[in-house]
Amino acid sequence: MKENRDYLEMSFQSINCFADDGKLDAEELMKIFAIAKRDGVVDDNERRVLRNIISRIKPEEMDEAMREALEEIRQEFIA
Repeated sequence: MKENRDYLEMSFQSINCFADDGKLDAEELMKIFAIAKRDGVVDDNERRVLRNIISRIKPEEMDEAMREALEEIRQEFIA
């Protein structure tokens, strides 16, 4: 079976998002999460990358849209 390499795409996408303006918004986070979900399975590498990305979100980025995005991710992949 071919190794899923979506986590590499997720990492690259997050680098682009943070490099763009130094922060991540909810829309960008959900695009990264969509990469993880597109094959129907969020694997350990994808979980690791998501945790790393989420840990880099700054308090000033925590608007209502970001809280909703994080809650959706929490419900879908941590549950």
